[in-house]
Amino acid sequence: MIKIAVLSDTHNLLRPQVLEIAAGCQAIIHAGDFSRESVLDAFRPLGNIYVVRGNNDQSWAGYLKDTLRFQIGGIRFFLTHNKKDVDRRLDDVDVVIFGHSHKYFQQMIDGRLWLNPGSCGYSRFGGEVTMAVMEIDENSRTWAVEKIVLPLERMQ
Repeated sequence: MIKIAVLSDTHNLLRPQVLEIAAGCQAIIHAGDFSRESVLDAFRPLGNIYVVRGNNDQSWAGYLKDTLRFQIGGIRFFLTHNKKDVDRRLDDVDVVIFGHSHKYFQQMIDGRLWLNPGSCGYSRFGGEVTMAVMEIDENSRTWAVEKIVLPLERMQ
């Protein structure tokens, strides 16, 4: 089994719980809006990391792509920050991951998993602070996703 931390919209807020969960995973997928490169740098030593640039990632993030296609454990991913940027050609994609709205979303659409892990930075509009953990079984090419709701205590 491959365990993956799926997150987005940290907005310069590194919650200890998020780093702890990510450290227990073999890979990290971040759908953008780090806000500062130091946030991305905190995740780099924890495992394989797949990231895209968000609308709040300024000049420092010029080297990050807006969309990314990759595979983990035989599962084919498409990653972007804003759902509006999802490629229309998804024949070769099993999982679409996006962020931006700060709202958790998980649904099978046309045989593909669409997943927005929500925001693990600041709560927006009084909503939950969330991320997801995905486990992939390489042998059967199946997956399971767990929504993680983080405590709302104010961070510095």
